[in-house]
Amino acid sequence: MGWSVSRRRLIARRVRGRFAPRIQDWRWMASLLAGALACGGAQSELDTTEGLDDGSAPSATSNDESEAADDEASDDESPSPDGDSTDCEDIQVRAPLRRLTRFEYSNTIRDLFADDTQPGNKLPSEELGNGFGNDAESMSASSLLVEQYGNVGEEIGQRAVANKDVLERFAPCAHDVALTDEAECAATFVNNLAPLAYRRPLTDAEIAELLDLHHRLRQDSADFATSLVALIEVVLHSPEFLYRFEWGDGSAEDKPRRLSGFETATRLAFLFWGTAPTKELLQQAADGGLDDDDEVRSTAERMIDDPRSRSTLRFFFDHFLPISSLAQLERDDELFPTFHAAVGAAMREEIHQLLEYEIFDGPGTWAHALTAPYTFVNGELADFYGISGVDGEAFQRVDWDDEPRRGILTSAGLMAGTTHANFTSPVIRGSYIVQRLMCIEVPPPPADLEDEIKPPDPAEGGTARDRYEQHSEDPACASCHVLMDAPGFALENYDAVGLWRDRENGFEIDPEVDMVGVGQVDGPLALGEALAASELVDACFARNWGNFAYGLTMGEQDECLRLDVERAFARADGDIRQFLVELTQTDAFRYLPPREAQP
Repeated sequence: MGWSVSRRRLIARRVRGRFAPRIQDWRWMASLLAGALACGGAQSELDTTEGLDDGSAPSATSNDESEAADDEASDDESPSPDGDSTDCEDIQVRAPLRRLTRFEYSNTIRDLFADDTQPGNKLPSEELGNGFGNDAESMSASSLLVEQYGNVGEEIGQRAVANKDVLERFAPCAHDVALTDEAECAATFVNNLAPLAYRRPLTDAEIAELLDLHHRLRQDSADFATSLVALIEVVLHSPEFLYRFEWGDGSAEDKPRRLSGFETATRLAFLFWGTAPTKELLQQAADGGLDDDDEVRSTAERMIDDPRSRSTLRFFFDHFLPISSLAQLERDDELFPTFHAAVGAAMREEIHQLLEYEIFDGPGTWAHALTAPYTFVNGELADFYGISGVDGEAFQRVDWDDEPRRGILTSAGLMAGTTHANFTSPVIRGSYIVQRLMCIEVPPPPADLEDEIKPPDPAEGGTARDRYEQHSEDPACASCHVLMDAPGFALENYDAVGLWRDRENGFEIDPEVDMVGVGQVDGPLALGEALAASELVDACFARNWGNFAYGLTMGEQDECLRLDVERAFARADGDIRQFLVELTQTDAFRYLPPREAQP
């Protein structure tokens, strides 16, 4: 649908004019979010507990600077706002205002409009922040982002209105509507679309506002289809769609507020499916089916077993592990003639296949995923590894037997994703293990030393261990490198594309190390076993999932939240699937801070 310049200006004028101050306030609010937005003290004037067809309160945010601390009374009991807990006396949570990520935006548009174009990729990239791009406190809203929301929303609207199946879903009458029936048909369209987009029922005023836009556009000679495109654009540009406002259930001002059913549905949907709640899930919320912890648990179990959870799991591990860019790795063809883009892509898929098998069909724990005695390969990757008997594009399970590999830790993908282009770096690999898998913070080198101290040159010969041990004798380097180098040295038998080698530059590689916090480790397989047995690694894995689930980065003020997440992991006995279900039972998932705690 090509719009003329005059028609586009007409719609823009009406959207900005008639919906002022609403849309202008939305843009102003978005710009404030680049710093710190505090609108959580607002009072809801409507009952958020009403049914899906009766309307509920427009959402509000909670303070993004509230202190976070939550814990559970015991492994078997969940505290109430009035109860006591073992280590943290009160339920203290922080719930920063969350904006849809590009991943969530694309998924939601796909589910609303059967649109697989991934329009979120046209939006500016998020700052990684907590590593997943969904840390609410690092998600600034630039003028470019606001502009792109408008451009992308128009394109989505045009595709949606041109799709007969989409029109059939929201307003069958729109196929061939008579002039006298347009108002009723537009109302049908709004009443079917907007509650799904806003993830809650609309108020009468909100519905009237959208219908008034349709009416004015028709008065200004826009045809019916154009008015529907404009309605979609406005809905997709609204903060109610872009942000996850939360008011709670109307609890007392001085106590933590339980999420409303619709807010719980939203958290469940984005945690497990990376998208907005379905009509069925919203109806469950309207019927009170998410007001009880046991109901939330059973719903979470159903949702994680749904195939839609796979894409969210892949998104998490694409960001937690250094594998998302394996197909784009550049390696010297003469040094690594068997590596190319298709192999890199297969390396990434190998890890995802292994993790999905572990979570849904295997032992299910992070520890076993790190050390599994099998993997999944297609013909391309089998040839790369030197495995016989596997052909074609389909991935199949193979056992490692006596091969020097176990689990994802020693997979070619993880090894290739933690090196320089054509030579290995014990520091990069070691730093990844220490900081990402163990959550041990390693301070950056002093600024005055960064230009003076350079990594050792591979041209110096010897093994990487020889070069780096000599390099790290410098006292300025030793304090940090004593943490990072050892696990990197233990993995030096894998080259820059993850293939096994016994020697480097003609010298035998020595993978035996004494690792801080772990002890003596003799090579990569022993390292994997040590990490799999480490409580620190378990706690770090749980903490990363907590950051991802709650859209924040746990800091010193989040000690109780950290304990709550780690206890959820312990209750699940390390089972990843069950752990994600247990996260829905934590205070941070169920409650908002007291309003009086917010500025």
